[in-house]
Amino acid sequence: MSAPTRRERDPLGIVEVPADALYGAQTARAVANFPISGLRPDPAFIDAVVRIKRAAASVHRGTGRLDAARADAIIAAADAVLGGAHRDQFVVDVFQAGAGTSLNMNVNEVLATLATRALGDAVHPNDHVNMAQSTNDVIPTAIRLATLDRLRPALAAVDALAATLRQRAVEFDGLVKAGRTHLQDAMPIRLGQEVAGWAGSLERGARRVREAADYLLDLGIGGTAVGTGVNAEPVYAERMVVELTRLTDFPLREGADRVQLMQSMGDVAAVSAAWRVLALDLGKIASDLRLLASGPRTGLDELRLPAVQPGSSIMPGKVNPSIPEMVNQVVFQVVGHDATVSAAAEQGQLELNVMMPVIGHNVLSAIRILGNAAAVLDERTVRGMQANSTMLSYWVERSAALATALAPRIGYAEAAALTKRSVESGESIRTLVLREGLLTPEEADRLLDLARMTEPGVPGQDA
Repeated sequence: MSAPTRRERDPLGIVEVPADALYGAQTARAVANFPISGLRPDPAFIDAVVRIKRAAASVHRGTGRLDAARADAIIAAADAVLGGAHRDQFVVDVFQAGAGTSLNMNVNEVLATLATRALGDAVHPNDHVNMAQSTNDVIPTAIRLATLDRLRPALAAVDALAATLRQRAVEFDGLVKAGRTHLQDAMPIRLGQEVAGWAGSLERGARRVREAADYLLDLGIGGTAVGTGVNAEPVYAERMVVELTRLTDFPLREGADRVQLMQSMGDVAAVSAAWRVLALDLGKIASDLRLLASGPRTGLDELRLPAVQPGSSIMPGKVNPSIPEMVNQVVFQVVGHDATVSAAAEQGQLELNVMMPVIGHNVLSAIRILGNAAAVLDERTVRGMQANSTMLSYWVERSAALATALAPRIGYAEAAALTKRSVESGESIRTLVLREGLLTPEEADRLLDLARMTEPGVPGQDA
């Protein structure tokens, strides 16, 4: 038995709408037209569009263009949605018609219905809720606001992870380990230096994201259809920026060129790209954690990660680096998100980029999942990881690269030959130089001082 419906009319004719739906004909058409993914717009995206509608009602009440009763009813409806009510009414698939007209109308219709019920007088989705607006300036503005909104907690998670790594670097700074380049023996490094390098990468990445995000503060709202501001009062754009600043607590700015801001999604693409770079560094850190924790008997075993779950359905007692593995997978997804944003940003034509729905979906998803992954890596891995000093000492003392420290004394060629003999015999560099009489024990202690090798200087020479 089919669910009850009601009949509504839009410019194309009569549409059957679910009887209990707050939305109307255009949303119902979009639901029928786009049964694609089952994915719904990010809640931050919905919030951003609703805030724009609320701000517009407030501005138009102030100018007298919209009567106070209707404006107040729209504002009350918007506040209800922003407070968490009626969220099930935003039903348009993320893959929808270009520009996001379906989502814009979904919000217009829901707010109009709520306002009409409260007021007892007709509030029209286009004439009143969408007054002085177009999908073409609402959706890019909403993407900017939602991206800024999502970045707040996500960057806070990255900052917290970087701070934890800085703290762990201090704790590990006295531990010397084998450095590795090309996955081969390299000169010693302190574990603290290695971990501090991870923190620095995240800090630089977060700084790049913040620099890119500053451009999102420039709003093109008020550009309406093609950026020229037709059907909007001259004061509208400026007042909208003031009202949205109040509603979001972001230091928003009126865009200097609303035509340019409508034509280009470059500002959003730049944030996506910077976020991808940050993701790449986070993925590299996760991969390093997996390598350093490999084993425990047949790998490096230099770090011990907290056990968070059994690692195998068949091998009892096996524990895997589950959290870093999750982070790597999230990074792969973020790279894919950015590839989609990049392709879609290039596909704007003339006065508008109609690929905004997929741009918004992908940039918001990327920010959300990477921020969550950073928080989990911090809380469930980095805070509890422990250094295995036994294996750190074992590997660094066996490193064939220690012969590098002798090159200023015995020359590159002899140091290379010594390295080869160490690899072939399995003996340490220290053992070989003492047995072959290349150094006295005192000279070996001075030239092969592992801690001194982790700082600038020539081994064996006084600082």
